[in-house]
Amino acid sequence: MKKKPNIVFILTDDQGAWAMGCAGNQDVKTPNLDRLAANGVRFDEFYCASPVCSPARASIVTGKIPSCHGVQDWIEKGNVDGYKYPEMSKVPGFDINDLAIDYLEGHRTYMEILSEAGYQCALSGKWHLGDNAAKRKGFKNWYTIARGGCSYFHPDICDEGELYPGEGYITDLITERSLLYIDEMAETEKPFYLSVHYTAPHSPWGPSEHPEKFRKLYENCEFAATPDLPIHPNHIITGPIGDTPEKRRENLTGYYAAISAMDAGVGKIVEKLEEKHLLQDTVIIFTADNGMNMGHHGIWGKGNGTYPPNMYDSAVKVPLIIYSPELKNRGAVCHRMTCQYDIFPTILEIAGCEWVPEKMQPGRSMTELIYEPEKDVQERIVVYDEYGRTRMIRDRQYKYIHRYGDGECELYDMEKDPDETKNIVHDPEYAEIVESLRMEMEEWFSRYTDEKNDARKFDVKGRGQQKLCWQKDAFNTEIEFYSKR
Repeated sequence: MKKKPNIVFILTDDQGAWAMGCAGNQDVKTPNLDRLAANGVRFDEFYCASPVCSPARASIVTGKIPSCHGVQDWIEKGNVDGYKYPEMSKVPGFDINDLAIDYLEGHRTYMEILSEAGYQCALSGKWHLGDNAAKRKGFKNWYTIARGGCSYFHPDICDEGELYPGEGYITDLITERSLLYIDEMAETEKPFYLSVHYTAPHSPWGPSEHPEKFRKLYENCEFAATPDLPIHPNHIITGPIGDTPEKRRENLTGYYAAISAMDAGVGKIVEKLEEKHLLQDTVIIFTADNGMNMGHHGIWGKGNGTYPPNMYDSAVKVPLIIYSPELKNRGAVCHRMTCQYDIFPTILEIAGCEWVPEKMQPGRSMTELIYEPEKDVQERIVVYDEYGRTRMIRDRQYKYIHRYGDGECELYDMEKDPDETKNIVHDPEYAEIVESLRMEMEEWFSRYTDEKNDARKFDVKGRGQQKLCWQKDAFNTEIEFYSKR
């Protein structure tokens, strides 16, 4: 492999670690991801920074926690200057009165560092960090969507600053543009970095949203890989809920169809790299922004499927597969605990970049684990997560969830109770463990929090961020509980 490898970073939307064939799910069809895992290394203890899209994505590209970069909920307002695009008024859900906000202003992304090191960088797919029409520093090519989500067959496309109603299936459009960028960048002598950010498998999941050939894969599926449970008592209305057998089947059919369609796109990208004789010089990283409950714990949604937010493993654990031509132990599974904060230094180390980590970046490179997945790394025993006033600390045996606002705290013994069915936080036997974990968690968060953006100060309800977090009325606080509708 040449000194500076090409890097293809594939990010999906709302895909739990459980939602791949190679992870043991017998229902979902992911032949290309399974093949990638068989030729790479799969991490089965990889956690998101926050169980909702925009905060997690901001943490990936900056290497900082939500209480540092300030993106603390999915971005509802600030996506684009809507008034500039009157022709978009006919697109369902497009806000013609929206005004762009760069939520990451003042925060350096790893793409900037890659560009300075000689990489040509391109984006194809969802950005969702505000001011989406503006090409971010470091990128040569910019193809995205105007908002955080869209209809799969009626997307709003932002193509190098031009906004227009797209024609075609958004998963295919993202794949096709990725293939075009690979063709173009392969013609130069410079190494390239390509972000492929699919909107799949995020809702909508209705029959008209996904190609019939992928829906047919699941027409006889029993959907035994996901639990069928009563609706969680804290469930709020944030998306489609599978509260009847018919709705459950529709949701799971659409969710899995979206994954299989995305999987086909991944296969085309790998084929293109092989066709261009680039695979031997390219590192491929596949992951997701956050996990997803598809009936798990009686929840249909991610962290904001409930209020207060949930931190179940189904919501906070995400897939991670890394392929490198230099791997010796192909098909290995790394069981060490890692987190999205680790992506920033990992990519830069893979690229051979020289940079000085900021003191507010807690991540560590995963490179040693990629090439030695069974290596005993003593310090990799704890991960952290946050969403608004809910924070989590997780070690090998225990998960502790602390709530500074509404709702009670939680403690689970993950060895005895991996499905998180029994909250033992009030059990006197575990009082010392709770106190120890709480102190460790608070010390860690205090080290990496920017006081101005401390999430504990703000009323994050999981219903969308409309302004910079410290501004008045920054968050949509209107929630509707399923039990009260």
